Amino acid sequence: MSAGGAAASADTTRDRLRPLVTERASKGFFDAAADGELAILTCEDCGRRIHLPRPRCVYCASTSVRWKPVARTGTVYAHTIVEHQVHPLFPVPYTVIVVDVDGEADGVRLIGNLPGRIDVAAGTPVRSAFEDLGTDVAGNPVVLPVWEIDTDRAAAADGAGR
Repeated sequence: MSAGGAAASADTTRDRLRPLVTERASKGFFDAAADGELAILTCEDCGRRIHLPRPRCVYCASTSVRWKPVARTGTVYAHTIVEHQVHPLFPVPYTVIVVDVDGEADGVRLIGNLPGRIDVAAGTPVRSAFEDLGTDVAGNPVVLPVWEIDTDRAAAADGAGR
């Protein structure tokens, strides 16, 4: 396990698409993931979240922006099941989810996927874990946030509704 809480992966990482973790617009996101955190770009002047990431705040035009941690939990806002394979490294079916991040304003949503044809609905609680894909050719850690159903919160919600 890495220092950030990412689970170590074995040989399964060889057959995965790997993001470019050094790209300027998303480097902070992947740096946070390597530390076991989810992060959203935040304006240092007005405090608003800037999502999708941009080099300046879309609200006050400040260039003083920084990646800051957010909750690793959320709820499904929307989902779809992909049945048609678009890439050999993405076996079908899989369920694409749009996640409302807990504690954030409307519009701060992250996209992820769940393997298989998963029975989810709007409001299904999810949490992030992290998949360690090793390092890139320059030695940078490649860690991906991955979503999973938060079974504890789902069970609590089911129990409260009875």
